[in-house]
Amino acid sequence: MTYPDPVYSGDGGEINATHRPADHAPELTYRSGTTVHYLATGASTGGRFGLYRWEMGPEPSGPDPHFHRSISESFYILTGTVRIYDGTRWIDTRPGDFVHVPEGGVHGFRNESGEPASMLLHFAPGAPREGYFEGLAEFAVSGRPGDEELAAFYIRHDTFWV
Repeated sequence: MTYPDPVYSGDGGEINATHRPADHAPELTYRSGTTVHYLATGASTGGRFGLYRWEMGPEPSGPDPHFHRSISESFYILTGTVRIYDGTRWIDTRPGDFVHVPEGGVHGFRNESGEPASMLLHFAPGAPREGYFEGLAEFAVSGRPGDEELAAFYIRHDTFWV
């Protein structure tokens, strides 16, 4: 395996790092109390990846088994216990655990512990997942759309339920 082709061709480097303080307010809050922090979006990384901090309250929450055709998804557990489906079984993951799901891999996640839990979600390449997260939050407020609209929403956001 080799390094990818260079993206930067200068000699002196650039001053272009970004910083996000730990106490930055979340970009999204679900009715369940789950908050989502947009640490790095596909737009901010030139489409290379997306990174989100997902903070779940004690109420059960999380998606059922599904897969994505165009993106991989990785989970790094920060606090609490998160159940992650690996395509064959639900695994109780704890702080420091890491799960990677390649494109097409069946997966899901849930907080069923009755306690808060948090994790980092990493998507590669950096698809516009914010629209998906925000759409789900809107459905919780405005009500579930009709079957055809919901199916189109999932397809548009590369989410296929099993």
